[in-house]
Amino acid sequence: MRAKYKPSDYEAFRKRCVEMKEAGWRQKDISAALGLTEGWVSQTLKKYRDSGAQGLLARKATGAPPRMTSDQLEKLVEELKRGAQHHGFSGEIWTRQRVNALIERLFGVSYDPTQVGRILKSWDGSLQKPAKKARQQSTQKVNQWREEVLPGLKKS
Repeated sequence: MRAKYKPSDYEAFRKRCVEMKEAGWRQKDISAALGLTEGWVSQTLKKYRDSGAQGLLARKATGAPPRMTSDQLEKLVEELKRGAQHHGFSGEIWTRQRVNALIERLFGVSYDPTQVGRILKSWDGSLQKPAKKARQQSTQKVNQWREEVLPGLKKS
């Protein structure tokens, strides 16, 4: 099993890789000596040829570009404030699935429902879950049950 390295380790490997190549080593021998794949060595040398020493520096991975612009996010916030019923949903609760459907309808972009919460959080939307309480529940009867029935059910 291959060990996991930190980005700074890879930077050192890249620099060593270039030094070895400039000393006359073949790519195959470099990969064997450093315990890296030939493809990795090849990519490193290509980065060095294209960008020089700057191409060898470790940098944070950028990730995928956002699918929605900041203007679209602002428009989404405005539309969310208009309410769920305004957009054809029953009730005024926004769920991730509903927000995703609205995003798809407005901008033609679809997200995984798990990512919709991250988008909402980016504009300081508060994540709220409706309380799970039966509509027909009577507070008076619940308190009465707790006082009269519950003590008899508990182990002594």
